[in-house]
Order: sequence, then structure tokens, then C-alpha cells
Amino acid sequence: QVQLVETGGGLVQAGGSLRLSCAASGRTFSNYAMGWFRRAPGKDREFVAAISWNSGIQNYADSVKDRFTVSRDNAKNTVYLQMNSLKPEDTAVYYCAAGPAVATLRSGLAQYWGQGTQVTVSS
Repeated sequence: QVQLVETGGGLVQAGGSLRLSCAASGRTFSNYAMGWFRRAPGKDREFVAAISWNSGIQNYADSVKDRFTVSRDNAKNTVYLQMNSLKPEDTAVYYCAAGPAVATLRSGLAQYWGQGTQVTVSS
């Protein structure tokens, strides 16, 4: 089992920045690719970003490319999502997830999920 806890959400004005963190416990963190997803009100959950176990591969949704950056610190069992130039359409609950590979996460499949953290971007 892997337990994932997201922090760092909040209310920010359009154009601002937030950094989300996801702390993992349980099985060996570095065995997993890690990803971020989001669910906006009335919409399906969507992939945001993912990073491989050794940070060698990062993958982003087109909607966040060049604005968001995913990173991880295996020594701290933590994955991050730096979000810049935030837009009102980025408003959603953001979820951290763990899976076997970036490609798997990109397809929406994950083995473990966090409980989510709310991000609200005001216009």
C-alpha cells in the first residue's frame, strides 16, 4: 500500500502561482511513477502531469504545458506540482497518484490515489 497526502492548495488570483506537494508513505516511493490529475466542477477527472521514478521523463497535458512543472524528491518521498500563470479554468480538485509508469498514468490508470486538494483561481 502507498498512502498519498496532498497539500498546498488554496485560493489565488489569475496569473498567480501555487506549489502543490504530495507526500507518500508505505511502499518504496522510488518504485513508482507519480502523477497529478484534476477534476473541475461538473467535469471528468483529467490528467495533468506525470514524472518517472528517476525524473528522467515528464509528461504534461497540453492545457498546462509551459505553465506547470512536475518534480520529485525521492529522498523526501514527495512529488511537487509548480503551477504558474494560473487561469480560472485551472480551478479544480487536484489529486496525486502513483503508478507503474508515466504512460500508464497518462492513460488515467493509477494504483494509488490521494484524497485531493482544492485549487481555486479567481479572475
